[in-house]
Amino acid sequence: MSKLPILMYHHVSTHKSKGLTISAENLENQLKYLVEHGYVSHHLKDLKDIGKFNSKKNVVVTFDDVYTSQLELAYPLLKKYNIKATFFAPLSYIGAKDNWNTSSLDIMTADQLKSLDSSIIELGFHSFHHKKYNELTFEDIEEDTRLCMEFVSEENLDLSPVLAYPYGKYPREKDRKKEFFEQLEKNGFLFGLRIGNRLNRFPFVKPFEIERVDVKGEYSLSVFKRKLKYGKLF
Repeated sequence: MSKLPILMYHHVSTHKSKGLTISAENLENQLKYLVEHGYVSHHLKDLKDIGKFNSKKNVVVTFDDVYTSQLELAYPLLKKYNIKATFFAPLSYIGAKDNWNTSSLDIMTADQLKSLDSSIIELGFHSFHHKKYNELTFEDIEEDTRLCMEFVSEENLDLSPVLAYPYGKYPREKDRKKEFFEQLEKNGFLFGLRIGNRLNRFPFVKPFEIERVDVKGEYSLSVFKRKLKYGKLF
């Protein structure tokens, strides 16, 4: 089995770099490092057809919340370095602001999402209402998923059947978790992504508990390298 780091980003800024916001400069340094050190990037939807990687160094790059800053600052860098990435969209907020968070950051419109080059950007689900799945009933989750599918159909969006759990939260109690995963599979999802900050083993043993490495804006390049190699920092 291969090690597979899945990196998680959020808002991108021209200057600020702290917490869930990373500066374009720091992001570029990280993307450049991936390319210069031979990492091969992948879209999540393509992993279902890969039994074994051809490269020893592989990575999945993800961005949550489809902020317009990702379109303006991250997307050009991803194109520049020819790095594939997955943008996870909270669908009820498309064309609005991040009311679950700062209420000040703009979210891409459906037309902006459709303008992204699909060879570079894969779109994935980030729920409809951006609520914690572990605090919802199964009926609420089913309704949230139904609204997602309706929105995607109405807006003619092409989203891969991959889901990033808002806040990384999902039911953890054994029976509830089993039912939740069965519900996701019934609705056609291939993968579910949490946080966890550990590297994955690929092929995935637990496709609905895929872990992501949280990249903080204040991380130096040396810290980024360690996160990329080890996941959690102790």
